[in-house]
Amino acid sequence: MMAELPSNQQPRKVLLVGTDVLVANTVSTVLSGWTLIRVHDNDAALALLQKDCVDLVVTGEHTNAHEDISLLRKMRRVWPHTRLIILTDESTPEDVIAAMRCHAFSFFSKPYTQQALGDMLRLAAEAPAWDDGIELISATPEWIVLTARCDLGTAERLFQFAHEVADLPESEQEKVGLAFREMLLNAMEHGGRFDPSKHVEISYARARHMVMCRIKDPGQGFSLKQNPHAATSNPPDDPFRHLKQREAEGMRPGGYGMSIAKQMLDEVIYGEKGNDVLLIKYLDMTPAEK
Repeated sequence: MMAELPSNQQPRKVLLVGTDVLVANTVSTVLSGWTLIRVHDNDAALALLQKDCVDLVVTGEHTNAHEDISLLRKMRRVWPHTRLIILTDESTPEDVIAAMRCHAFSFFSKPYTQQALGDMLRLAAEAPAWDDGIELISATPEWIVLTARCDLGTAERLFQFAHEVADLPESEQEKVGLAFREMLLNAMEHGGRFDPSKHVEISYARARHMVMCRIKDPGQGFSLKQNPHAATSNPPDDPFRHLKQREAEGMRPGGYGMSIAKQMLDEVIYGEKGNDVLLIKYLDMTPAEK
C-alpha cells in the first residue's frame, strides 16, 4: 500500500541521503506522489535543509549513527518538526538513546527488512500533526525510563527503538520483544483507551543476567480474576469466549497478551490495582560469566 496524498494538497518532500538503490526504491514506492530529493552525504543534506523545508529526511546506511545524530541536532535548530529516520550500518545503545533524546522519528541499523522500513515510512507519512509522543525521563544503556503516548503509531515507533537498544541474544530478544509488544498494547488499550492525551510509563533495566521492564498505565486497574477481555479468563469448555466479549465492546482482536507474556518470560508480576506490571526474563550465563 502506497502513502498517497489528497489531490488538493501540494506534494510533500522527502530528502534521501546516500546512494543505496534498494532504500531509494522503497522510499519512492511507499511515498508515491511525494517529491523525492536525493543528496550524496550529510553535508549536502544540511546545506539543502538550511535553505528549504522538507517533510521527512531518511539518512544513508553508510554513515554512522553518530554522524546522523549530529545532522539531526543541526536540523532541529532550523526545522524543529521535520521527521527524520536514521538508517545506519552500525550503532550502539548509546546512539539509540541519543537519537531518542533528539526526537528522531525512528532508527534502523543493519540487519533490517525493507518491509519494516516501508511500514515506518508509511507511519511517518500518515501520522497526524507532529507531536513526538515519546519522552525520555532518564536513560543509560542499562536503565531507561520514559513515557509514551497512548496511540498505535507511538507504540510502533517505540517497538523499533526498543529493538535497537536491547542488547540481548537473538533468541531472548525475540521473546522479550514479543512480550513487551503485547503488554504495552494492553496498557495503551485498556488503561489508556488509545487516548493520545494519556501516557504509559515504562522502565527498562538490563542487568548482567536479567532484563526487566515495568509498564504502568493511566487506568484504574482491573481484577486479574475478573478480566473478560483476556484469554486467561476463558473457561476450559469455551477457549474463545473473550473474543466474543471484545467484539461486543468494539475492541481490537487480541486478548492473548498475558498468555503470551507468561509463555515468553520467566516472571510476570502485577501490582495490586492491576495497572502496573513487571516483566522479567532471566538470561543464560556463559561459563565465563558464572
